[in-house]
Amino acid sequence: MIQKINEVFEKQRKYFFTHQTKDVDFRLEQLKKLKNAILKNEDAISEALYKDLHKSKTEAYATEIGLTLSELSLHIKKLRKWARPQRVHTSIVNFKSKSYVYREPFGNVLIIAPWNYPFLLLIQPLVSAIAAGNTVILKTSPYVPNTAAAMEKMIKETFDEEYIAIFNGNREVNQALLDKPFDYIFFTGSPNLGHIVMQKAAKHLTPVTLELGGKSPAIVNKDANIEVSARRLAWGKFINAGQTCVAPDYLFVHKDIKEKFLQRVIFYIEKFYGKNPQESPEYPRIVNERNVERLQYLISSGKIFYGGKIDKSDRYIQPTILTEISDESAVMQEEIFGPVLPVMEFSDIEEVVNYVNSHPKPLAFYYFGENKKLQKYILKHTSSGGACINDTLMHLASHSLPFGGVGNSGMGRYHGKFGFDTFSNLRAVLNKSTFIDVPVRYLPFKKSTLKILKMLMK
Repeated sequence: MIQKINEVFEKQRKYFFTHQTKDVDFRLEQLKKLKNAILKNEDAISEALYKDLHKSKTEAYATEIGLTLSELSLHIKKLRKWARPQRVHTSIVNFKSKSYVYREPFGNVLIIAPWNYPFLLLIQPLVSAIAAGNTVILKTSPYVPNTAAAMEKMIKETFDEEYIAIFNGNREVNQALLDKPFDYIFFTGSPNLGHIVMQKAAKHLTPVTLELGGKSPAIVNKDANIEVSARRLAWGKFINAGQTCVAPDYLFVHKDIKEKFLQRVIFYIEKFYGKNPQESPEYPRIVNERNVERLQYLISSGKIFYGGKIDKSDRYIQPTILTEISDESAVMQEEIFGPVLPVMEFSDIEEVVNYVNSHPKPLAFYYFGENKKLQKYILKHTSSGGACINDTLMHLASHSLPFGGVGNSGMGRYHGKFGFDTFSNLRAVLNKSTFIDVPVRYLPFKKSTLKILKMLMK
């Protein structure tokens, strides 16, 4: 496998320097090929996602395939405009000249995807990498073998490996790939693995985008619309059985509405998945038994308010709400990444602000409440990669919003044009006329030079 990785890497370097991938018509052709390949393989991808994660066909389309197709359509529509050199203002200091920003590809790109949204988080960044004119090596997660195999088949049938290649495998494969001097690395995964990727990239001074995670808070204030807030929170927390990097990781709810709110959350859990979610065709499974055991331990660190049933052989964990939680509880020490919602109550919003700010910056932040001043206040006094007011997760669905983390939750942005720019080097170009050559910059300086410079440069 290592020998194959070396061969493909060298092939892609040589192919990139043919400059064929820089041609906009070529890029558009490849994006259309990818779109057709996804449509052709849609059923196979859906079946694979069901086998690996028990995702229904509808959820697979809504959260993975459909989002990717939408991203493709936008890139195909906008690429010519995005790729055009951008004329920018030129200061008087550079008279007479014109200034441009050229977006050129980095070169050879590595994209490493996680297992929770294995199709979306591999192919969506691929869309932007192709649009920007790069060659790409894709790395799938070994924890979702059926989806990995389906994607491998699709990619190999659609592209030559000198342009787009794909590798499956475990740590040995990751190690071999990360040891190569890529021009850009795009990684989605946990903060712990993000540290390793960044250390590896630093050896070659390779720029990175790290899409990580963390403990994203949800806050429900006493003026929230309880019905809508409970429905949206239950949906955002338990979709994909909570295995979502931007899922609400823990809940702060005002003490005056806590009981009523939690009862409505339970109502919507049962409305979505029935009294026994294990029998629901819409309720996903935990990716493997090791994660079931990890979540089982986290559940034991609080009082079960609702749920708590586990079937390890089926990789099933019932949607679970925990109360009597403290900051020292095990469930508050790591990103949960499962259908477990720890709940803490508050009486003063400052308690919540102080708590959030005393922990690493989260990938997402959710606030429910109708008071506009409080909405602005809580955004101003906290920080996160992204945020929703009175909703969860849906900021991901907007092409106009950059998606990414801050601090411990990651670095870099993508989605829409932000993705195209992420995989592009913004090259500054000054095109200067030789018709006139202002002598003020040349030595030896005259007594008047400083005065002239101060007039021009202030």
